[in-house]
Amino acid sequence: MRFSKALPLVLLTTLGTAPLKAQDLPADGDGAVARLDSSPRHGEWVRFDAGGGDMVEGWVVYPERSDAAPVIVVIHEIGGLSDWIRAVADQLAAAGYIAIAPDMLSGKGPEGGGTRAFDPQEVRVAIRDLDRSEVNRRLRAAGAFGASLPAALDRVGVVGFCWGGSASFTLATDWPELSAAVVYYGTTPETGFEKVQAPVLGLYGGDDARVNATIPRAEEGMSLHDRVYEPNLYEGAGHGFLRQQSGRDGANMRATQQAWARTLSWFGEWLGR
Repeated sequence: MRFSKALPLVLLTTLGTAPLKAQDLPADGDGAVARLDSSPRHGEWVRFDAGGGDMVEGWVVYPERSDAAPVIVVIHEIGGLSDWIRAVADQLAAAGYIAIAPDMLSGKGPEGGGTRAFDPQEVRVAIRDLDRSEVNRRLRAAGAFGASLPAALDRVGVVGFCWGGSASFTLATDWPELSAAVVYYGTTPETGFEKVQAPVLGLYGGDDARVNATIPRAEEGMSLHDRVYEPNLYEGAGHGFLRQQSGRDGANMRATQQAWARTLSWFGEWLGR
């Protein structure tokens, strides 16, 4: 059921609630390894079949709770599966979710490796060359794998960053069973809005014109088909603000505070906790 049509773009300049504590935010890029090393939560590398023996590697983190948890698929940036993305997954687990971050370069690297097998300068090219239908298939398989875990509920959301933000929105056009999607500063798809069933939250830096130029397309397409889309624009923040929290004279941190709080409330509303 859709509760509303696409909502108008909101330009946010100040925090409406008390700021989240540092430990309630994902680590930034520089603090990711330390956060992972100090995490009390169980994280592990896994491999799952994405169809026809296509084995995908991923990082799974479990929340500390006594009952079953919803699942969130975390889609990495154009730089591949990084320690920072694993730390984001850990922070979602801290909020009560089973988080799985698949490596979309699994099997694409030298000797069948993934992101870690590539020269860092080659990762971006390899990500850009990925076939979109294969990406969607692998992401759906990641969600299905997560939901099949004994400690999981059969409710799956997705969140992505940069390239992964675009992939998150595109996945929503291809997976009607998806419960919720969150897009961090990713461009919007050109078509397929009529196929979207999941509510989509968009979180964008105000100083990111390349990405933001695609927001009206999403607003029009989602509204036309009576789909839920909430775009939020954070004044002064740049692209990649959640990973670069110290940037842009405080604007990236202000955006991080607001966007992460909205992310948790969005998943709480549509996935439960």
